[in-house]
Amino acid sequence: MQLVEMASQSNQALEPGYQLLNYRIIKQLSGGGFSMVYLAHDESEQPVAIKEYLPNGLALRREGAVVAATSAENQATFRYGLKCFFEEGRALATIAHPNVVRVVNFFRANETVYMVMQYERGKTLQEHIQATKRNVKEGFIRRVFAQLLNGLREVHTRKVLHLDIKPANIYIRLDGSPVLIDFGAARQTLTNEKSKLSPMYTPGFAAPEQYNNRERLGPWTDIYSVGASIFACLAGFAPQAADARVQDDKLVSAKKLWAGRYSEQLLEIIDWCLKLDYMERPQSVFSLQKALMEQVPEPPQKRSIITSIRDTLNKDIF
Repeated sequence: MQLVEMASQSNQALEPGYQLLNYRIIKQLSGGGFSMVYLAHDESEQPVAIKEYLPNGLALRREGAVVAATSAENQATFRYGLKCFFEEGRALATIAHPNVVRVVNFFRANETVYMVMQYERGKTLQEHIQATKRNVKEGFIRRVFAQLLNGLREVHTRKVLHLDIKPANIYIRLDGSPVLIDFGAARQTLTNEKSKLSPMYTPGFAAPEQYNNRERLGPWTDIYSVGASIFACLAGFAPQAADARVQDDKLVSAKKLWAGRYSEQLLEIIDWCLKLDYMERPQSVFSLQKALMEQVPEPPQKRSIITSIRDTLNKDIF
């Protein structure tokens, strides 16, 4: 996952074999500007994913396990972000939905906070897009996003926004079901404060209000990202970044780009979600889901010349 942030110092990851409460660190899975994610085993040797709050630019761990703020000046911001991360973990732990990553534990240790999540096997939607070489089927898109929106509805019901929906954060399990991972609400809240951190978002998938007018964040913000993710399924890349679109909108509508290749209704949904004005987008996940689940008739099949001749002859005979 790419975060728009410049870090002057890199943090040391916890060493393999490190015992973190009931969990033993196996290896680091990923690291960004806001957190590190580890593969670990619990006391029953079951795999879990553990996310550690560790924002570069605010906190540093050079040796050992304890995290410290980089300066007395950054201490308050680091603590505020830690509180937001903890509260997000508490909110996510109340969600038990098959299409949302399951948070099984969250706790304080090493002067920071850890979020323990169910470990999923499969691949990201981003990897699927790359493997299919931009030939993602409409039926697959409708099925995956209809299920994913079930989970997002549950998230929004708990007054939580994801704020970093993109193909890399949509995991496709081995059974084909999608799960929403790597929430960005806490890091968005942190960068909303006056801090040295630049805003953390993924250009192309972030809505215009994530750059400015952040008081307008709402369900429609995640819906923009859903539309951008469906766009990426067709294009193989993200649409033009929203901040650039506000200055000079060069985004060609999905209806023009893929006319005849996908149903007109699906292309209209993409364009609807990618409206720059948040008031013109679907205002709730339910309204988007309702549109996505509408039955669209299959385009008529082209008939062969032989079939046409046979049908004509049959008409003449009978």
